[in-house]
Amino acid sequence: MKKLESVNYKGFIWPIIIGLILWFMTPIKPAQVPVAGWHMFALFVATIIACITRPLPIGGVSIVAFALTVLTKTVPMEKAIVGFGNASIWMIAMAFFIARGFIKTGLGRRIALNFVKAFGKRTLGLAYSLIGVDLILAPATPSNTARAGGVLYPIIEALSQSFGSDPKKGTSRKIGSFLIFAEYHGDMITAAMFMTAMAANPLVQTLAKGNGVNITWVGWFLAALVPGIISLIVVPWLIYKMYPPEIKETPNAKQWAEDQLSEMGPMTLPEKLMAIIFVIALVLWIVGSFIGIDATLAAFIALGLLLLCGVLSWQDVLHETGAWNTLTWFSVLVMMAGQLTALGFIPWLSKTVGSSLHGLNWVIVLIVLIVAYFYSHYLFASSTAHVTAMYSAFLAVAISANVPPMLAALMLGFFGNLMASTTHYASGPAPVLFGSGYVPQSKWWSLNFVLGIFYLVVWIGIGSLWMKLIGMW
Repeated sequence: MKKLESVNYKGFIWPIIIGLILWFMTPIKPAQVPVAGWHMFALFVATIIACITRPLPIGGVSIVAFALTVLTKTVPMEKAIVGFGNASIWMIAMAFFIARGFIKTGLGRRIALNFVKAFGKRTLGLAYSLIGVDLILAPATPSNTARAGGVLYPIIEALSQSFGSDPKKGTSRKIGSFLIFAEYHGDMITAAMFMTAMAANPLVQTLAKGNGVNITWVGWFLAALVPGIISLIVVPWLIYKMYPPEIKETPNAKQWAEDQLSEMGPMTLPEKLMAIIFVIALVLWIVGSFIGIDATLAAFIALGLLLLCGVLSWQDVLHETGAWNTLTWFSVLVMMAGQLTALGFIPWLSKTVGSSLHGLNWVIVLIVLIVAYFYSHYLFASSTAHVTAMYSAFLAVAISANVPPMLAALMLGFFGNLMASTTHYASGPAPVLFGSGYVPQSKWWSLNFVLGIFYLVVWIGIGSLWMKLIGMW
């Protein structure tokens, strides 16, 4: 006898209660906030809370939210369905498929092993080499969880075991703790450096466009370049000093990597084709705005080439559940976030908050908004959910307070990634790496608190000055 699928019905309690309370708090004077705008706000908040309480997987939550949005006549079907045609969301899905090529062909693993072989003589150098692989893969891998968890974590775990570092034996600190924590931060920094390095980044582009700010792939990269490089250089060293490994020299790492590469054999044709198509995609993303090729079209071209060359099969595409899952729930959440603006809620909120900040220097306003945005992440278990919930509102408030629009849009975009330096549940890679058992929760939180301050200083301070220097505001 077949059983019903499990549903966490208790997880619906808080979303329903809070959603209904907000729904029935609709202003008496709809001239301030249109009734439909307030109802959209109630549905949106309930949906975000449900993404946290998880009565269903996030895709299931989004489908229920979509149905309620149309059923309550808050948004007509012809407008609600438009979210599924959003170009940025399709770019995310395409990039998921491209990332599958790295894993399927083994190219990602080969790159990582070659970096270990070349730079792994010391433990600190080993960390830099692993983060270097993350940096190379980041532009074409919109899932930082796939990079950290799918490509690099298995290598870090095998390396740690080869040096006798095992949390089950109480030897985590030999080398594993440092490598795990360094890779977590490296993954987070690379996610902030490229518009295509984390699923929520293209969403930022879409939401920013709704506020009149047009972010390009090249613009994002150039703005993040200097604070990103500084972070990639300094953060692993800071971790090395604050949480040093017991083993400082790793001469065996080179031999271990050589043995692993020997087992893999020479570079295969699928790997070579994957490398060539990856370079093509990267070039198109960089020069696309100059030659009239949209970033989403570039991703479609890359996937088409992978299919034509036989690197991926259509079954690979169909079985890439992460891409289809993201496409579904992103489309719904983007539609809801967009309707908050279209139905008047975000303009009203930004005007209200902006008037309360009237008279304050815009620099102070930007710092206050980013700090609030950053530390509110303790309440979220997903960077994407956080960006969806708060980005548009914070950007609108910043612009209404005369913060340069591009500066505000990109800073909030960067910190949509960097705010993962808070908890062990902050983003997709966190449960994977924390769950390995190498770093205790107390250390994860205390070290992250210190590094969080570093990110705020470097990215707001040096990042803003760099963006001014290159004329972005």
